[in-house]
Amino acid sequence: MIRVFIVDDHPVVIEGLHSLLQNEKGIEWAGHAMNASSCLGFFINNTADVLLMDINMPEMDGIELCSVIKNKYPGIFILGLSTFNQGIYIKKMMENGASGYILKNSSRDELLKAIQTVNNGGIYFSGEAGDALKEYQKSSGPQLPELSRREKEILGLIAEGYTNPQIAEKLFLSSFTVDSHRKNLLAKLDVKNTATLIRLAVERKLI
Repeated sequence: MIRVFIVDDHPVVIEGLHSLLQNEKGIEWAGHAMNASSCLGFFINNTADVLLMDINMPEMDGIELCSVIKNKYPGIFILGLSTFNQGIYIKKMMENGASGYILKNSSRDELLKAIQTVNNGGIYFSGEAGDALKEYQKSSGPQLPELSRREKEILGLIAEGYTNPQIAEKLFLSSFTVDSHRKNLLAKLDVKNTATLIRLAVERKLI
């Protein structure tokens, strides 16, 4: 069962999502909050697998709350859920630890697919959100350095969850060589860890 928690300051949105999800096989409604303090209070003694998070909320917005939740509870997957379809908001949510972003006009099937994808460790954007992020990155994002064929190959295997020794065996390389490539990728793409590396690779369609 995927335990889903929702934080949104509009009761009608919460009721609508509850109605959509309550009878879905494999989904369990963990609860809801209407602001950041209630959300943080819930997670002191409870947990959830996927957190659907609005951006525009009183007290603390969803972007800041996303960062707080991921720092305190890194095992919770966060899915941005908003009417905002501007690339800057989507980018900020992803930078603060979200695993995806969908719009409130998304269909029930897309919502379920998004929940299942992020719960499995993947990244998910609804069509409009993905397009908005790409447009924003084209207009304002820095150009990424060109990756070699070998770097792209290793990056793809990292994204699939292979360890350095497994990649080395698969590509007939030494573990030292693979480790060097991994470190070079982190430096080249200016990211601090593998999770951020994978997220950037997916966002920028490097894999």
